[in-house]
Amino acid sequence: MLEKRDNRRILVIKHGALGDIVQALDAFASLRAGNPQAHIALMTSPGFLSLAKMMPWFDEVIADPRAGLLNLAAARRIRRSFRQDWSVIVDMQCSSRTRNYFAHFVPSNARWIGTASGCSDPLPDFTGVNNRDRMVTTAKMAGGVSQSPDMSWLVNGAAQTDNPAVMIDNKQYVVLIPGCSLAKPQKRWPADRFAAIGNELAARGFEIVLVGTADDRDAVNAVLAASPDAIDLCGKTNLAGLAVLLGGAAFVIGNDTGPMFLAARTGVPSLMIMGPDTDPTMSAPKGAATSWLQGAPISEVSAFAAIGALESLGLKPNA
Repeated sequence: MLEKRDNRRILVIKHGALGDIVQALDAFASLRAGNPQAHIALMTSPGFLSLAKMMPWFDEVIADPRAGLLNLAAARRIRRSFRQDWSVIVDMQCSSRTRNYFAHFVPSNARWIGTASGCSDPLPDFTGVNNRDRMVTTAKMAGGVSQSPDMSWLVNGAAQTDNPAVMIDNKQYVVLIPGCSLAKPQKRWPADRFAAIGNELAARGFEIVLVGTADDRDAVNAVLAASPDAIDLCGKTNLAGLAVLLGGAAFVIGNDTGPMFLAARTGVPSLMIMGPDTDPTMSAPKGAATSWLQGAPISEVSAFAAIGALESLGLKPNA
């Protein structure tokens, strides 16, 4: 840990979900680059504690279970977190919850960067601005300096766990991510499209790998039914292992879901399939080689169109 030669204390609020956390990485790196010797803490959801503690930009990670304000014990703990001597509180979540925190838990003289009514440093109008760029601007308001993060901290974190990529026998492989939030099934590209593109890429010599969480099991099974030779790693990767797996792929194709943003940040050519409720201006993934296709409904995006998009990302045309 760097020796601190100033007394600045910065609290960042970013609860998640995974895609939001990944989109915030540039902002986290930028905040640290501009405040190299400050004490910087991140308040996040308990599910992201292990990930946040791996990040090289924070001196402290605070778990916020996001309990109701009527849960007095939890409310008192979070209030105490806000009542520390912070030089600035940087709200990168900008939710109704964080606005309530500002209203009820934060001292009246605290410097707060965000969208809460009456805060000292209100954010500008971000209409039409990508989420990643919004958060970098927010970091700059707290003294950040624009920075692209080195992702080695995450990839190296997989050294302590099994690397799922070794199961693929050194072949070129493509990762398919057929799941997404159970609450938004309209964001799922149909399983037959994933199977069709998987079968086409398998015919071109690639191994096909399916990933997801336990919640994605039905979506993965539906793809396996039509593409039975695919390698099923659903539920078999932790976050660090998933990052290594994605980073070693030839291509990654998936829905608007957190692992797609992670794939893009590893630099692998990544194609996101979007439905009408995703705004690509705000939510398109950022990375060295990314593209997206959108349909209204999402089923309007064909496997043929997806192959064409992959060719624009470097897939060799079929002879």
